[in-house]
Amino acid sequence: MSQRILVILGHPSADSFCSALAHTYIHAAKTAGHEVRVLRLGDLSFDPTLNHGYTKAQTLEPDLLSAQSDILWAEHLAWVFPVWWGGVPALMKGFIDRVFLPGFAFKYRAGKAFPDKLLKGRTAHLLVTLDTPPWYYRWVYRMPAIHQMRRTTLALCGITTSKTLLLGPVLGSTLTQRAKWLKQASALFEKGSFHVHRQSRAIVRHNHQGGSSL
Repeated sequence: MSQRILVILGHPSADSFCSALAHTYIHAAKTAGHEVRVLRLGDLSFDPTLNHGYTKAQTLEPDLLSAQSDILWAEHLAWVFPVWWGGVPALMKGFIDRVFLPGFAFKYRAGKAFPDKLLKGRTAHLLVTLDTPPWYYRWVYRMPAIHQMRRTTLALCGITTSKTLLLGPVLGSTLTQRAKWLKQASALFEKGSFHVHRQSRAIVRHNHQGGSSL
């Protein structure tokens, strides 16, 4: 079943392995019959700093308005990014701060401790590169960037992460190893491995028609 997919490249460099990973993912998604849009954060023009927090509205740049439209259009979001200092890149964090705003991604109500999830029904893949061995990042560092994305960002807005790939260490990796990682990205679209729940499609369709506009 065809799905609307938005790929978000969180690495600022177009020459990175993350960029190659995103390219492979996009090709596999299109080959499998899905409709794909791409946001390369390094190509966007915006201030990554939420200058006034949530106390004062900050005008969204045209690229961010377009990004919000793409997110509402999408049924599935694929985030491709490196782990730097244990977390996500500053550019990607700034993008999230500026785009996933109250009234767009979530909404608090009086008397409720937890917000309404305005992007409910969407799914996500996380394709993450590291220079740390994945097992060490998982069991020793406890995966702070992954928990930040899966739990305190995406889940808060109603987006369910269905698959996470931890790929590394990239530092010192061979071409053969990198080819294997690219193959893992393509394998996400092998027959039977990628689907969307009908109820989720209905929820996303409602949001796309204006159910969670800013």
